[in-house]
Amino acid sequence: MTNSRFDLTGKVAVVSGAAQGLGQAAALAVAQHGADVVLVDRNAAGAQATAETIRAWDRKVLVAGTNVSDPEAITELFKQVDAEFGRVDFLGNIAGDGHLCKPEDLAIEDLHRVLQNLVIGRFAMCQQAGRRMLARGSGSIMNIGSVASSTALGRGHVAYSMAMGAVIQMTRELSTEWSHRGVRVNCVTPAQVVNPSLTARMQSDPTLESRFLQGIPAGCLGRSDDIQGLAVLLASDAARWITGAIIPLDGGNTAMNAGGTPGHEQHIVQTFHAETTQHSGDLKSSTFRA
Repeated sequence: MTNSRFDLTGKVAVVSGAAQGLGQAAALAVAQHGADVVLVDRNAAGAQATAETIRAWDRKVLVAGTNVSDPEAITELFKQVDAEFGRVDFLGNIAGDGHLCKPEDLAIEDLHRVLQNLVIGRFAMCQQAGRRMLARGSGSIMNIGSVASSTALGRGHVAYSMAMGAVIQMTRELSTEWSHRGVRVNCVTPAQVVNPSLTARMQSDPTLESRFLQGIPAGCLGRSDDIQGLAVLLASDAARWITGAIIPLDGGNTAMNAGGTPGHEQHIVQTFHAETTQHSGDLKSSTFRA
């Protein structure tokens, strides 16, 4: 039996990127907890597969192939939502493509495309959902950012990182403007989550996964279903006082100093302990215990 604080029965969730990955996982999670769902993705086959699973739970589903970088298409999407459901309670603002390129080689048109996709499109989704939530005096928006929203990744991520930095500030501004009117806005910032694109990159570069893991104290990459608990929490009344938050979903990546070492490297601690005990007679060994 669903805990009443997490019960989403009667609520309507709009989730972009619902054909696979984080979007699909979030859509399934909120539907499992009672929500009817609008699945937005240009991958029609993947979105329909997600829809079939949700319909088996007796939830109402609308599938839309909207290009979420196009504000006019987004306007039409929400007209469909109005006609089908008459309300929006939760937005999972997840879909969006980046572009990898060295900064010195990045074409301005490619930068425009990434900003259009990840900033303008995300804002248009927030705006359309937000207008409807404000009219009802309640609602929740979950933007998806990245660890690249606040830290530099290198490896040709400059356009993506610029866009994701804007997503954090958009989240904070919208929360500040809308929270007193009943609409909460938060941002989840994942690190490396395994998906088809990342899998292909790791297959082409056998060293890539181990390099990622050097910065993840939890010792493993993320999975799409890691978003599910947060999606349900943020969509539910249990999160009524959570707004404007930037929530890492990263296995400890953000918390760890760039020069840190994941895990308990006992031999390093022991070496440091021995050296400091030998050379600093007035320092107690207990100072350096892990």
